Amino acid sequence: MNAIASLFDLTGRRALVTGSSRGLGLAMATALAEAGAELVLNGRDEVALGKAAADLADTGATVSALAFDVTSPDSVAEAIAHCERDIGPIDILVNNAGMQIRGSLETYSHENFEAMLSAHVVSTFSVSKAVAQHMLARGRGKIINICSILTNHARPTAAPYGAAKAAIANLTRGMAADWAPRGLHVNAIAPGYFKTELNAALIADAAFDGWVKQRTPMGRWGEVKELGPAAIFLASDASSFVNGHILYVDGAFTAVV
Repeated sequence: MNAIASLFDLTGRRALVTGSSRGLGLAMATALAEAGAELVLNGRDEVALGKAAADLADTGATVSALAFDVTSPDSVAEAIAHCERDIGPIDILVNNAGMQIRGSLETYSHENFEAMLSAHVVSTFSVSKAVAQHMLARGRGKIINICSILTNHARPTAAPYGAAKAAIANLTRGMAADWAPRGLHVNAIAPGYFKTELNAALIADAAFDGWVKQRTPMGRWGEVKELGPAAIFLASDASSFVNGHILYVDGAFTAVV
């Protein structure tokens, strides 16, 4: 392996990816495994989680499944302690878990708004804090948070989601400010519109599909496999001087007006 290729090699490192039983989370986990990382998958649906872990194991990856609720600080603390003790140290954390509840703001319930903040912001804080305590003791670690193009833009019926993702972006910068001096790298990926199961209804909507293709300079939706290399970059030694950065992977969507 040449010097450049070795920078992207994740052999001997362990990655925890939350919300990784399907979609973008599973795509990033798969890419990290292909780069050599051992995986710890997370999700609330134990059946889907078990299938994802089994499918990845069939490819030769070393995979563990860890079902816990990322919105519960107690559940998070217990799960991370178990992982560090019984599975092994976490070298890479990808905070991917989240949800979407659409609705107009004037009718949006407080319960749903709080649920959105909990699923995205509270979970990112709670899991990062629990993992970082171990990373800081070792003086190294990579944390990758997942933002969105709605971090800096707005869409009708998606304001709570955008607010949560904007909070994660600044939380990412704050984590880097606190933890970069102590050996951690904290960055974020902001995906554009990708072809996933969760977006199936939007893809099937001719008007929305046309809008995405027209609005995105590359003229198409992203393929899930195209997000993995960004995760590998931020998880690897190739990003050794990248910290507190939000990496947009969006086909130039956010580069134009």
